[in-house]
Amino acid sequence: MTPSARLAAAIDLLAAMEAAPRKPADAVANSFFRERRYMGGGDRRAISGLVWDVMRAWRRLGWWLEQKGQVASARLRTGARLLFDGFSLAEVEEMFEQGRFAAGALTRGELSILTPLAGKILDNPEMPRAVRLELPDWLLPHLEATFGDKLEDELAAMSTPAPLDLRVNILRGPRKEAQRSLACEGLHAEPTPLSPWGLRLPARLPVTTSVAFRDGLVEIQDEGSQLVAAISGVEPQMRVLDYCAGAGGKTLAMAMMMENKGHIVACDVSAPRLEGAVKRLRRAGVHNVERHLLVPGDKWAKRRAGSFDRVLVDAPCSGTGTWRRNPDARFRTTEQDLTELLEKQAAIMDRAAALVRAGGRMVYATCSLLRAENMDQVAAFLARHPDFKLVPSDSPDMPEALRNESSISLTPLRDGTDGFFAAVMERAAPEPEAGIE
Repeated sequence: MTPSARLAAAIDLLAAMEAAPRKPADAVANSFFRERRYMGGGDRRAISGLVWDVMRAWRRLGWWLEQKGQVASARLRTGARLLFDGFSLAEVEEMFEQGRFAAGALTRGELSILTPLAGKILDNPEMPRAVRLELPDWLLPHLEATFGDKLEDELAAMSTPAPLDLRVNILRGPRKEAQRSLACEGLHAEPTPLSPWGLRLPARLPVTTSVAFRDGLVEIQDEGSQLVAAISGVEPQMRVLDYCAGAGGKTLAMAMMMENKGHIVACDVSAPRLEGAVKRLRRAGVHNVERHLLVPGDKWAKRRAGSFDRVLVDAPCSGTGTWRRNPDARFRTTEQDLTELLEKQAAIMDRAAALVRAGGRMVYATCSLLRAENMDQVAAFLARHPDFKLVPSDSPDMPEALRNESSISLTPLRDGTDGFFAAVMERAAPEPEAGIE
């Protein structure tokens, strides 16, 4: 594709995302590219790269365009992004050329808006703080409460593209074997600094076509997500419940930790998500996992009360920790959404707690940076459930720096991972009856 054709496709993709504001941008992009299978891998990466660059600067681009009294259209945002990236006005005009697959020439009105932006830098001291930090106004106080004077540095790290992390499936082979296999196909991965199973590639590369992926030796999973599985401390022969399993990423990691021994139940309220786990489980060679769809009125949980050694609650959350990969998520979650999520998280924790055996543990996790969804939620749960307490994880799979912690809070700036939180809580064993030794 020509540069102009790629630009036209990027503008079309942005317009499709704006037309479905509640739908995740990556889902819109997947549909967009499926309908255009003629686009090669290089074209898709270039188009996606430009679109994600625009989204990472969404509020700042809008602020500049609003200074001109203009609605920030996909064409104007994209043209402005190119100018702020160092392209000259003449180069941008050339990319907006006429033609069947081209973006179409800039109009006189568009040129009058974009011309003053040439040579300027994206950040401006007159921008409100929430605009400069690419946040909705309502969310700024929540993140200030989390990070204090580190907020700007943390959000700068969140605005950089994420690397591609892989988890080596040691049921299939060791990390060095996976590293060698990937290198044979030009995918030069380095061990991650924290996870004992992690490999990291510097950018999104075609891993899913590699032999290592097809054979189940590696799985795509952020290092932070791997550590959430690690802190659970699951062992062979345990009975384990992944209560919000989704498509099974952490289920797979825990099955690996258990050496395919014992029993895991992967639960979710979404049948398509659970169905999505089937292929992954088969590819990984995992056979100790049972799937269960949670439905209203289901007696399944009642029959299994107090029966699990470990219960992982990877709760639905705001997703603020995933902004490196999903910059659109900054603006898809509303203040009302957060209120509803907090209620849902508390209810899920209460239900899951009943499934933990005496002396067993529940791990509560989110991919959120917000204190309200993390330690505040844990503190409220412990107040409602005095038979639970925070305990050190004692998992040998945790890195030395995080071992024996009862909770972890990971961030891109400090840890190089997505933003993740996890806390380990143990249910008290029953007191022995008087007179019985």
